[in-house]
Amino acid sequence: MLAEMRIQGLGVIDDATLELDPGLTVLTGETGAGKTMVVTGLNLLGGGRAESSRVSSGARRAVVEGRFAASPGAVELAEEVGAEPDEDGTLIAARTVSADGRSRAHLGGRSVPVGVLGRLAEAQLAVHGQNDQLRLLRSSDQRALLDRFAGGPVAVPLAEYRRVRGEWLTVVAELAERRGNARRLAQEADMLRHGLVEIESVDPQPGEDRELVELARRMAEADDLRAAAESARAALSGPDDGEAPGAVDLVGQARSLVEGSGDPALQELGPRLAEALAVLADTGAELSGYLDRLDADPERLEQVLARQAELRSLTRKYAADTDGVLEWARTARERLSGLDTSDDALAALAARRDELAAELAGHAAAVTAARTEAAGRLAEATTAELAGLAMRDARLQVGVAPRPAGDSGPVLVVDGRECHAGSAGVDEIEIRLVAHAGAAPQPLHKGASGGELSRVMLALEVALAGADPVPTMVFDEVDAGVGGRAAVEIGRRLARLAARHQVIVVTHLPQVAAYADRHLVVQKSSGSGVTRSSVRRLAEPERAAELARMLAGMDDTDTGRAHAEELLAAATAHREADRREQLAAAEPADLAEARSRRTGAATTTARARRRGVPRAG
Repeated sequence: MLAEMRIQGLGVIDDATLELDPGLTVLTGETGAGKTMVVTGLNLLGGGRAESSRVSSGARRAVVEGRFAASPGAVELAEEVGAEPDEDGTLIAARTVSADGRSRAHLGGRSVPVGVLGRLAEAQLAVHGQNDQLRLLRSSDQRALLDRFAGGPVAVPLAEYRRVRGEWLTVVAELAERRGNARRLAQEADMLRHGLVEIESVDPQPGEDRELVELARRMAEADDLRAAAESARAALSGPDDGEAPGAVDLVGQARSLVEGSGDPALQELGPRLAEALAVLADTGAELSGYLDRLDADPERLEQVLARQAELRSLTRKYAADTDGVLEWARTARERLSGLDTSDDALAALAARRDELAAELAGHAAAVTAARTEAAGRLAEATTAELAGLAMRDARLQVGVAPRPAGDSGPVLVVDGRECHAGSAGVDEIEIRLVAHAGAAPQPLHKGASGGELSRVMLALEVALAGADPVPTMVFDEVDAGVGGRAAVEIGRRLARLAARHQVIVVTHLPQVAAYADRHLVVQKSSGSGVTRSSVRRLAEPERAAELARMLAGMDDTDTGRAHAEELLAAATAHREADRREQLAAAEPADLAEARSRRTGAATTTARARRRGVPRAG
């Protein structure tokens, strides 16, 4: 639920705070006062497009803040992006639009991408305006509406349909590629096989090229390396002729001298000299081993150079080094396994395609059956609502029919018919209106006027109320083109909808405003040549004056006030009657639950008596 909304610098609204409660809230005001800016602000909070032209003249930026009584989904989203709810459990979302067009979004005090606010709005807020009426004319939106009404019975098989469809399309595409490009694939397979044979004949090892470079360098410089190693060994162990002592002998003498000195301070150096002597002896042994391994054999060097040439022949063709060549070979083997164009391979792939097609057709049929059942219920519920919206003889039909296969797109056979297998199933949904008795059913874009379309949309929303999890619903002048008795019934339906949702309505009709639980008015004032608007909540005694103003500007006449008070009285009576009816409809379920609890308690007591347990109390 949206608990509070603040708007600064948006259009003609300088600074306004809307305190919102559950139930039905109406927003009224004179034409041009800025009612639309409230809806614009809600759209911005929902991640809608930001336009710098909406920023008030002279303002640096426009700011919209909303405080939501967060649902579990909203709290989960906040945790995902690192946002934190306030101490009272509410979640603050904010959107800023600067005069140069830049936009920023915040959630729970943390800067977030605008898309995060869009995800929040999906769980918290639904804004319905005249554009939504136009979207209602599109088949795809009609299908989405029906699926929303159907809920799980459609969502579950549709999810399976989409999963299997993805695999089926992959297999169909692969089979088509193998059949249509058999020659090209065969040539590619030959090239891959040739490369693999060449690589396997050379048999490169990981890192071998780097090792051979080091080995070749060592062998080419063997004489210089031998001289350096022999000199180093002589310095440590002394020359072979024994004419001069080496470092090992000298350190050994030093050790003997300090250990035999008899001075404790000097003798402490003995262990350190012993360690140095051990290191020098080990190093001398390693130098001897190095000299033994140092190979200056010209034949061996020639073999190393020939091996390098073999590896270079591979790295010129397949990769920069032997590791890359081995990776190319691995990838080539995987690709080669998918290029089998033999008859057996094609037959196996075709069999898998047919198997998936049969499974997919089953899921598609399940989706169609669930949609057909839901379509009947939706048509019945909406027709009942239309009867109360001054369209007594109108009927709504929701048709579910397979979409015929066209020249393009995937084709699936379902129940013996070729259908277009779209991502949302094989069905086409069309909502048709029978405007009056004896009229032929017509698609909405042909059979409904603007006022009728508004009422159809509202009737659908009322029918969907139980299936729609969104807690806050906003209607922007959905009563356009409506008047008289129909306007009264629209107000009554919105009040009924507000029993399950928080409903915010921007309206110009007093018949609708009369049904509000609370009434906000947008007022404009002019000063220094600049028009600014504010929003305030009307006290109950003030409502009659505002309704009278809406009645063709009759706020300063006794007749206008009398008419407004009559509207308020009738609306109050209708709301009370509807609430009694809703309470009565809910009462049987409550009584059944209470009866079940009493029966359960009695059964528990009887069982306790049989076990010998004394009855409590």
